Amino acid sequence: MPQPLTRHNRPRQVLDAVKSANAELAEADREAKYLKMAESPYSFFRGTNHLYWDDVWHDWRFALYGGLPETQTWLQGDAHAYNFGAYGSHDDNVRYGMDDFDDAMIGDYQYDLWRLAASLVLDARENVGLSPKDIYKALAALTESYHDELDKHQNGESPDGVTLETAKGPVEPFLKKVAKKRSRAKMLDKWTQQTDEGRRFADRPEKLASLPAHLASQLRKAIEEEYCQTLQSEHAEADASHFTIKDMARRLDAGTGSLGLDRFYVLIEGGRDHEHDDVILDVKQQTAPEGWRLLSAAEKRTWRRTFPHEGARHAAAFRAIAEHPDPYLGWLHLGDTVFSVRERSPFKDDFPTHKLDSSKDYRKLVKRWGRILAREHLRGAQALYPEDSGCFARNVCALIEGQEEHFADMIATLAVSYAQCVAQDYRTFVDSLAEPAGTPQD
Repeated sequence: MPQPLTRHNRPRQVLDAVKSANAELAEADREAKYLKMAESPYSFFRGTNHLYWDDVWHDWRFALYGGLPETQTWLQGDAHAYNFGAYGSHDDNVRYGMDDFDDAMIGDYQYDLWRLAASLVLDARENVGLSPKDIYKALAALTESYHDELDKHQNGESPDGVTLETAKGPVEPFLKKVAKKRSRAKMLDKWTQQTDEGRRFADRPEKLASLPAHLASQLRKAIEEEYCQTLQSEHAEADASHFTIKDMARRLDAGTGSLGLDRFYVLIEGGRDHEHDDVILDVKQQTAPEGWRLLSAAEKRTWRRTFPHEGARHAAAFRAIAEHPDPYLGWLHLGDTVFSVRERSPFKDDFPTHKLDSSKDYRKLVKRWGRILAREHLRGAQALYPEDSGCFARNVCALIEGQEEHFADMIATLAVSYAQCVAQDYRTFVDSLAEPAGTPQD
């Protein structure tokens, strides 16, 4: 077959984009990431957020119900079904929501809503086995609940977040199970061990690796001299002994899209009241969100004047949109590389959608997603427009008013079509791995 005159075809675009996005990873990390992405279309979707942003950035449909300064907010940036789950901060309360803001950026709300809708289709097919009819019902539930939450905000209602006390539907037994099976003590027993020198990280070669002396020294200095200066909570005034470093380790094989980025766990003293007061800090390399690449040069300059580096951007986003910002949130540099720092949650757990018994239960869960995402967008917009806290909800609802059915149909059609495209891209990717080099080919 003759070579095409141009490389402008979808299979080639996909393989080129995947290769480019992972070019800087070490070969072993890249192979491990590709194996995760090859597990299913949903795994591929999680590992290729860059493809999604390339595909939707100039999509004309976003002008129908947004595309205005007033419909912009802080976006989660990688909204998908498995970015919802259990989490909890240092107050040891178990909550359900979104707790990953590595790709957060400012943009039109629909970019989050569309990505979440597409992930719903992929998840419903792979993990729940819903029929096409039930998938459309779930998509309608998602958009309706998102819009309803904005409408309630306009009417002065402020619904509570999802906690162990307020959870309903399938989330309630899930959070109860998390609260029963997980705790700070159990987390420390899993990741650490008591030695003659005190608590240290446990020997878990598949998850943790020791640091070479020069890197350990560099990380210790960054924690003590830079990170502690970035705190904006009660811990900013904590006694220096609170941040006494007891041990450090490299975190291995974590995440999908972030696989291959540097990540460390740092064990600090925390409180001194009992043996389980110790805190594990999660130190994670931060790169620009995927949408950043698509900004104009002028937009990038404006962005950098506000957020000089990705650690500052991540912290600003987290504080803006998280329902309960982490009191240990901050950042540090190792050379020219910036890292976010936050506490490792004892309660972090994904909701097992494959265990749901009915399409009705799935719709109940999906409604939670819509409401949670809407509340995040409301908080994010309030951070951007503190002088007019109702601006975002008012403008989005005005655009949707009288067009609710079309709004829902448009998102459903987009989500189902895009999920089909992801499935085709996935097959292209998997086929490329079967070629001799085992990686996307030139």
